[in-house]
Amino acid sequence: MHFESMNAFWSMDGYGLYVWLSFAASGLSIGLLWFDSIATKTSLLKQALVEQARQARIAAAKGDTLTEREI
Repeated sequence: MHFESMNAFWSMDGYGLYVWLSFAASGLSIGLLWFDSIATKTSLLKQALVEQARQARIAAAKGDTLTEREI
């Protein structure tokens, strides 16, 4: 699509508001999804480390030695 000027590009023949709002909404949604995914991954990794430490403490209290496979 060819536009006569940058102003015509931004206005998109009268549909600019809808076009740019949809781009903004899509970008915001993708950004929030990305942020939530990173936060969830970090949280799950922390929980896994806490659980591994807990299992090691339990094994140490029992006098057992855990192999890496069991952890």
